[in-house]
Amino acid sequence: MIPTFGNKLDNVDYQARYGVYGIVARHNNTEICLVQAPNGAYFLPGGEIELGEDHKKALHRELHEELGAKAKLGKFLGQADEFFYSSHRDTYYHNPAYIYETIGYEILGAPLEDFNHIDWFPVDQAILKLKRGSHKWGVTTWQDYLNSL
Repeated sequence: MIPTFGNKLDNVDYQARYGVYGIVARHNNTEICLVQAPNGAYFLPGGEIELGEDHKKALHRELHEELGAKAKLGKFLGQADEFFYSSHRDTYYHNPAYIYETIGYEILGAPLEDFNHIDWFPVDQAILKLKRGSHKWGVTTWQDYLNSL
C-alpha cells in the first residue's frame, strides 16, 4: 500500500504532479540537505518530472538546478502520495512523490535556480522542518533502510 498524506477533498479535481526527490546526506548520514522555497517552506531537493523524463533523468536535472550538484542515485526508497492545495498556483494537486537515496554528491557550481535557499540540518531536525508528509516519510524510510544495513 502506498502511504498517502494530506486531505483528499470530495468533489475537487486534482491535477497530477509527479515528482522525484533525493535525500542528499553528508557527515556519515547525520545531516541532510533541504531546499527552502521563497515562501519559507522546506522540501527535499527535487521536483516535477517533465515530459520525456524518467525518475533518474528528472532527479539529476533537479539536483543540478536546485543545488548546483550531481550525485549517484542509490536505493529507490518508494512512493508516497500527497494531496494539497497550492495557494501560489490556486490549484489542487495530487503529488505522487518518488524518493531516492543519493550517494557521493559533487558540487558542480552555483545552483541554476537562484531563488531558493539551501541548508543542511541534522536528520531529526530536518524531518521537523519538512513541509510535506511524503518527504518526512521518505527520510524516515531512508533512516530505517540505513539501520537495517
